[in-house]
Amino acid sequence: MFPTRFQPILFAFIMSGFMAFLMSGILTFINLGWFTEFFYAWFRAYAYAHACAFPLVFIFAPLSRKLSFRLTGQ
Repeated sequence: MFPTRFQPILFAFIMSGFMAFLMSGILTFINLGWFTEFFYAWFRAYAYAHACAFPLVFIFAPLSRKLSFRLTGQ
């Protein structure tokens, strides 16, 4: 397993992977519809989306956590 110090990086990688995978699939379908090379287009879009989402989640997760704590009074 990984050392505890890598938890924020692993969280960002896993969370961005899930979000990029789902959103790229949904948006590929909305924009292009179903066609013979749908999965190729989806996975290509996913590769670009995850490359962008990972650093963004890593940067904005702490800010989101702090903001959610403030909004809930914690």
